[in-house]
Parts: sequence; C-alpha cells; structure tokens
Amino acid sequence: MKTKITSQIVLAITLLCANVSDGQTKVTPTAPIDATLFTSYFFDSTHTTPTWITCGSTQNTSGCYGSGNLGPFGKVGAMLEGNPRTNVSTNTVTRAIYVLDVAAGANQDQVVLNVYTKTDVITPDFDTVTVTLSQAITLPLTGGSSAKGSMAANKNFLLVGTSRSAVALELDKRTFAITQFGPFSNNLSSITADQYGYITADFDESEFFQIGPDGTDQQGGGGAWFMLNTVQGVPATFP
Repeated sequence: MKTKITSQIVLAITLLCANVSDGQTKVTPTAPIDATLFTSYFFDSTHTTPTWITCGSTQNTSGCYGSGNLGPFGKVGAMLEGNPRTNVSTNTVTRAIYVLDVAAGANQDQVVLNVYTKTDVITPDFDTVTVTLSQAITLPLTGGSSAKGSMAANKNFLLVGTSRSAVALELDKRTFAITQFGPFSNNLSSITADQYGYITADFDESEFFQIGPDGTDQQGGGGAWFMLNTVQGVPATFP
C-alpha cells in the first residue's frame, strides 16, 4: 500500500528536522573579558619586593596598562593567583594574589600570608589595574631567611607550609579559617596539585597526605607522592 504524502506532512517533517537541528546546535562559550590581558611578576635580588606588570590588548589598543610593587616582605616563599570573578555589567575582573612571607617579623622567623586584591576595569581602550592589600594573616608555622615556602590551592582552599615546619595548614579562602594537618615525623618538602582540586603535601620523602576539592583528608602514607596538572611541570629533582 502506498502512502500519499501531503504538503501538510512535508511541512511537519521539515519543522521537526529544524527543531532537532536547533537542539543539537553547540553554544560557543563567551571568552573572559580579560582573556587578552596577562600579568607578569619578577623579583628583586633579595626576593623581598615582587613587581607586577599587566600587558596585552583591549578591543582597540595593545601594550602595558599598569604596574606596581608588592611588599616589601622579609622573604617571599611562594606566590599564587586566585580564580577570577567577573562583573560583566561593570566590565570588572577581580582576583586575589596570595604572597607567603616566610621571613616576617623583627626576627625574620614568622610566616605571614598576605592577600592582595587585584582589580581590572576593562574598557575598549584601556585596562585600569589596582592592587591593594586586603589581609595579612600570621600563621602558626616556623619560618626563616633560609626557609622554603610551598603553596597550592583549589577553588575553595589553600594549602601552605614551610621547610621548617612538620605541619601543613589548610586555609578557607572565604573565611581564612585554619585547619592543621600533622605534625609529621619530618618537615614539609613540597606541595603539588592537579586540575580537579586535589592537593598533595610531602614531608621529606617519608610521608604524604592528600586533600580533596572540599578540603577533606583523602588519604596518606609513606613515600614522596606528587600530583601533576595541565599547566606546570614537576621537575625530575622533586621534591
């Protein structure tokens, strides 16, 4: 038996196919408004006063738009940028800069986490950049002029430590509440992280522990285990 295809049936099939096609259309994500801008840092010879400079391009211009210094500190042990927060209505991008000073105080043996707020106000012609100190948190860690600082982070937490402390500290990025892991039998030697928010702390190749994206303890044991991510290589001389 043959089926007669009417114009109404053809129209219905056409509309159905159009709906399927529309449903399968991929939406291209919008690029971050600061995607063409970048900030570089460099140290002075004593590692006490980092300099920052923001360059790149806006819609109509290219070049460098702002620069400045952080500190001075006793000695910078580690630095890290936080995730950006974007306000599209004001064309503003805000992020934290974390600076771990491992030789703070009169005796240069205190450890202080300095939290800066970096703000980029972006127009078609310019990027107005400001960097201001928002927090200076003294940590229960042992520092010194020869101490090594280690720091890694995920979306919600920082994990920090020094080579003169047998503990690592987890800090909530929002409240800066501190959770201590340890003490272990040896001092901290390194902290590494992966792209999903898992972080590993090693203690002189003898012990390690790992936290998850929610800040909870995942596992630990013996040896110097480490994590890899997609942007920063771990040297073969680790840790």
